[in-house]
Amino acid sequence: MSKEAQGNLISKAKETLKKEILLIENRTDISDDDKVTRIIKIFSTTCAALAVQPIPFADIFVLTPIQAFMGTRIGAIRCVPVSDAKATDIIKEITGVVGLGLLAQQLVIGGYKTFIPFLGALTTIPIVYGMTYAIGKVIDVYFIKKSKNQNFDPEELKRIWEETLKQKKAEGKEKRKDIWESRKEYEA
Repeated sequence: MSKEAQGNLISKAKETLKKEILLIENRTDISDDDKVTRIIKIFSTTCAALAVQPIPFADIFVLTPIQAFMGTRIGAIRCVPVSDAKATDIIKEITGVVGLGLLAQQLVIGGYKTFIPFLGALTTIPIVYGMTYAIGKVIDVYFIKKSKNQNFDPEELKRIWEETLKQKKAEGKEKRKDIWESRKEYEA
């Protein structure tokens, strides 16, 4: 996938997300926790749908900017405004905390796409859904702590990461067919 195609894909995804996210962020009839949960689900589904592109190891270049955008929206809800660049830095910081689990996930996704291209794309859906959801949950805890001027406990973030990843990968398997169909929204 060329840089231009990646840029177009990311732009199209962000525009679609902005429309959906703003409708959630501006609601006054649901709690901030509900807003964050809905946003994380939307981003997790979007990233999983985009990850079905068959190019091995390109996911990090497509998904990270979208996950960073998710971080900006969670930050806004938690009253900790951040730019896309700062959100990317936070994801890197969190990645350092959760360890090699995130790197291992990226290697598995790339391996699936390298050795079993079509089926590999389909098998990445639960992994990317779970991984994006776990990133969102950890970012949320990070911002909640930050908004209260508290330090985050790396062990707590690791525990949240592991529990959420396991639970949401299973959920991603259940939603695989729907997510596979939703990818058409992002195809040119």
